[in-house]
Amino acid sequence: MAHTYDVYGVGHALVDIQYRVDPEFLAENQIDKGVMTLVDAERQTALAAALTADPVASASGGSAANTMIGVARFGGQAYYACLTGRDEWGDFYQRDLEEAGVATNPANRDEGTTGQCLVFITPDADRTLNTFLGISSAIGPAQLQEDIIADSQFVYLEGYLFSSDDGFAAAIKAREMARRHGTTVALTLSDPFMVGAFKERFDAIINQGIDLLFCNEEEAMACTGAADRAAAGDLLAGRAATTFITCGADGALVYADGGKELVPGVEVTAVDTTGAGDLFAGGALYGLSHGYSPADSARLGSYAAAQVVARFGPRLEDSLADRIDGILAHFAA
Repeated sequence: MAHTYDVYGVGHALVDIQYRVDPEFLAENQIDKGVMTLVDAERQTALAAALTADPVASASGGSAANTMIGVARFGGQAYYACLTGRDEWGDFYQRDLEEAGVATNPANRDEGTTGQCLVFITPDADRTLNTFLGISSAIGPAQLQEDIIADSQFVYLEGYLFSSDDGFAAAIKAREMARRHGTTVALTLSDPFMVGAFKERFDAIINQGIDLLFCNEEEAMACTGAADRAAAGDLLAGRAATTFITCGADGALVYADGGKELVPGVEVTAVDTTGAGDLFAGGALYGLSHGYSPADSARLGSYAAAQVVARFGPRLEDSLADRIDGILAHFAA
């Protein structure tokens, strides 16, 4: 059966505003390096006031939004369910998302402030996120469209949703809708902090049954309690039909069809790791939705992740649709 959309993503709508900072800035402002921290409006305003340089980039973002844009950059058809405010940032967000080739419901807006994420990039290319969810924290089942889920090959759930009752309810409902229509369910663990803080919710939805799991090695260890990525991968492999564990420059572990394979990374000079895992998922989802094997899908993901860390910002600006054969040939060489 043909589908209109390859992937239907569900997640937070956040305007990503990126700054280059020194580690001293993080220390002086008591910001935990390398992870995502939820903050309120007062804290976000204080941090913005402490910044002296202009941002290096601003874009419609949020983890799952970045992934949907990744799918679109490969030539896929993506839809994003989210919630924005009826404000200027909300206007920017919806316009920017659609210009990136991702469809969304323009009616999914409400009174309130559109979410924003301050992204701090240090000279070691690490990224630190301070996120004010704004109206995005209220995303729930009402923002889902079952007819579009039925017309999609995959539903992709962002683990950041689990920080709120409404968001978790949206994830559970989206999974139920997908099951009714034979749509494949994918979940990303999103962040080791999220896994630790909301482990019961992650365990609940995984135990209910998902088909595809994305995480990095830190998230895998947080989810399983294992001491290394290999042990964590073996434990996670039994909980989903296909599991991808990204391992930085080492590439990605792929668990599928009862086997395990390490797909190598692509060597680049990293300047900003924002969006690396999101773009990996975008490439992999494009591959799987277009008949590529899990290993080749991971190769597309690894390539996309490498390209995004070599530049500032969470997304790729150029299309990869006409480069897929060349990307796979690179790994075969």
